[in-house]
Amino acid sequence: MTQRSTGLLLLIVTALCWGSNWPLLKLLLAEMPPLGARAYAGFIAAALVGAIALARGESLAVPREQWGRVWLFALLNVTAWMGFASMALLWLAAGEAAIIAYTMPVWAALLAWLILGEPLGWAKVAALALGTLGVALLFTPQEVEIGPDKVLGGAMLLAAALLFALGAVIAKRKPLALPPLSAVTWQLGLGSLPLFLVSSLWEEVDWAALSPAGWGYFLWMAVGPLGIAYMTWFGALRRLPASTAALGTLLTPVVGTLGAAWLVGEALGWRQWGALACIVLGVALAVRPPPARPRH
Repeated sequence: MTQRSTGLLLLIVTALCWGSNWPLLKLLLAEMPPLGARAYAGFIAAALVGAIALARGESLAVPREQWGRVWLFALLNVTAWMGFASMALLWLAAGEAAIIAYTMPVWAALLAWLILGEPLGWAKVAALALGTLGVALLFTPQEVEIGPDKVLGGAMLLAAALLFALGAVIAKRKPLALPPLSAVTWQLGLGSLPLFLVSSLWEEVDWAALSPAGWGYFLWMAVGPLGIAYMTWFGALRRLPASTAALGTLLTPVVGTLGAAWLVGEALGWRQWGALACIVLGVALAVRPPPARPRH
């Protein structure tokens, strides 16, 4: 299997795991506060990935000169993404939140063009346009009213998307000088720490009140969307251009929106189906194989 094929396969796994988390997290927030849920799940995911790293013979030691970059990546890729996205679910529907968050590929493609010099090309520009149209279709209210809570939730998700995109591009430009799973372990662990500290001050996690279903949602978030998906995401990022990897994650809101309709009972109208169609077409354009070079 080629590097590109492996990267695309890892992207699909990432999208499935991240997409499944949106409706399940929405359900979990009825029983756990958002930052506490993410922080504790992040610690469990870090422990699991760290155990896998040690079993594979990887060292978890971090060279002194790498600590600054480890913290930067942890704050961008984990703290900002999980913190803002989780808080936004208090005010937005899971399907809306999933697609607004995944304006991230738009910012990633633009930042990769500006910072890495990755060419946009007509296919990526078209993919960006279709993805943006999908977001607009989904977030246009059926009735002409957008309350302050919706605006706040949308602003949090846009901040999460922009910061995560910046983290992806910086990671592509100068990756951490650590073994792959070790890098994921430290980013998850350190990135969850600020969420834990804020949660300790402002939230109360009542573990005894968590239902069996709530435990299931929580443990899946730790193992799948955080543990597995962060490993596959960084694996895809190593094998694909940053803009292509980011655009491929547009499949995530497709999974999230369909899952929200199934599990949470959120409506699927013409706007949602139109948004999903735009996104799927945009992803197809973004990940299409590069044209073969003519032989001389």
